[in-house]
Amino acid sequence: MAHLEVSEVHGIVISSVVPPLDSVLRGVCERYFSLKPLFIEPGVKTGMPVLYDNPAEVGADRIVNAVAAVEKYGAPCIVVDFGTATTFDCVSAKAQYMGGVICPGIGISADALFERTARLPRVDIRKPARVIGSNTVGSLQSGLYYGYLGLVDGILENLLKEMGEKTKVIATGGLAPLIGPASKHIATVDDLLTLEGLRIIWERNAAPRVLTGKSAAPRKPAPVH
Repeated sequence: MAHLEVSEVHGIVISSVVPPLDSVLRGVCERYFSLKPLFIEPGVKTGMPVLYDNPAEVGADRIVNAVAAVEKYGAPCIVVDFGTATTFDCVSAKAQYMGGVICPGIGISADALFERTARLPRVDIRKPARVIGSNTVGSLQSGLYYGYLGLVDGILENLLKEMGEKTKVIATGGLAPLIGPASKHIATVDDLLTLEGLRIIWERNAAPRVLTGKSAAPRKPAPVH
């Protein structure tokens, strides 16, 4: 869609949290690009110690975000990722991944509300003009927006008590531009944080990954994302 030539792609890095699709993604890379993709998984050099009880439990996207946040904004820091689930990932002053918080995303919360109530309509998630809704749509939008904003700021307030008030807070993900600017604690909204993290980790593991036995010309280890 971007009108790139296949030959221009010299490296592929993948952050997947859906294991059943990994083999499909790997097959696409090998068949169409003659490249072995780098999956973000245990054993990959990230440059960040993981202090989780079981490091293998940490979603690849969470590590990627944390690596990018430290590289771009420094440590200590907290990354709030507004995805299907909203995650809060904490990095210590020593640039160690500490862990964090996982809660239902605003989309999941909205879907549950609409599916379990017969008379409430599905609405767009947006900031309403007023907190007090004068109709059902406005009331729903107010509840979703301000309710979720309160959840985010409440969690961040408690995390900052543990980590220190000088901890940087960065938001990314689909709804970060909606919630981030209104938050008391989110200092930066970075839409490209995950992609930057993928690039950084790819470079830390950079080596030609052309499939052996292929007739493709040698490729330079420079990522296209």
